[in-house]
Amino acid sequence: MSTGLALIPLFFTDAITALSAASAPGVELVADVAYLGEGRAEKLDIYQPAARGTAPLRPAVVYFHGGGWVRGDKADPREQNIGANLAAAGYVFVTVNYVLGAHAWPQNLQDCKNAVRFIRQNAAKYGVDPERIVAMGTSAGGHLALMAAYSDRPEFEPAAPYPGVSSRVCAVVDFYGMTNLLTRQQAAEDGTPTGKLYDSHAPEVIGVSRAEGAAVWKLASPVTYVAPGSPPTLIMHGLSDPTVNYGQAVELANALRAKGVAHELVLLEGVGHMFDLESWDKKPLPFDIRPTLLAFLEKYTRAAAANSTRSKN
Repeated sequence: MSTGLALIPLFFTDAITALSAASAPGVELVADVAYLGEGRAEKLDIYQPAARGTAPLRPAVVYFHGGGWVRGDKADPREQNIGANLAAAGYVFVTVNYVLGAHAWPQNLQDCKNAVRFIRQNAAKYGVDPERIVAMGTSAGGHLALMAAYSDRPEFEPAAPYPGVSSRVCAVVDFYGMTNLLTRQQAAEDGTPTGKLYDSHAPEVIGVSRAEGAAVWKLASPVTYVAPGSPPTLIMHGLSDPTVNYGQAVELANALRAKGVAHELVLLEGVGHMFDLESWDKKPLPFDIRPTLLAFLEKYTRAAAANSTRSKN
């Protein structure tokens, strides 16, 4: 089991050329792919390594954007940065739009599970190994990625359009996501927790207040579902995050540790909300986080491939 806590030191790397969908060499973008049933407007984008040919099937990362469950888009600059970096590293990156706004819960989660099912159903078409699919998200998308990876309640499983197709993932990556809606705190501008509970858009999206629907909020919290068989988890969070207090990351890591689940927790000093793989607030991150992310993905997608081979023999 791999567990760990990394406090990133305060120093800056040399300038890094930011990658985007337009600038990344060797990356092909397939935009606006329909993945939901008839009448749904939400689409997904697929970033693929250009040199496919006869290459072996690749692992996929299915990604959910942030925006407080009420805004955001699959093709925002942060999403392009993450997608271009991961596709350049050899991953098929799937960035997903899901239903937003009032009373979106749990349809937004079902959309995310359907995105995983879509890429598994169409694995051969996009050169994906269906046993090596990872969920990833940032902020509200991190919450949804964790819920997609951990939860298996019947009411959270979509009935269509992929009946019988699994939404299982082999690992999950959470960037500054909400992990327990009932304990989320308001944070000061420097990220210091204030001790005051913070609702943000949760009452609007879930459709019930904290006071009236505590049980529903608990069911919408990833920590509720942590179990010994939960997928390996990478958590990255800024210690100066004023939007989602870093205690959410620590609480999830503690829950994973208590259940013996492989995980890594990386807390970045001096970094706030909405960082991508290279920068935050137009400044380089204090440390290049890409090697940590890529090592995690390589370790657990390789383990999933080995487990699949053993099960077939």
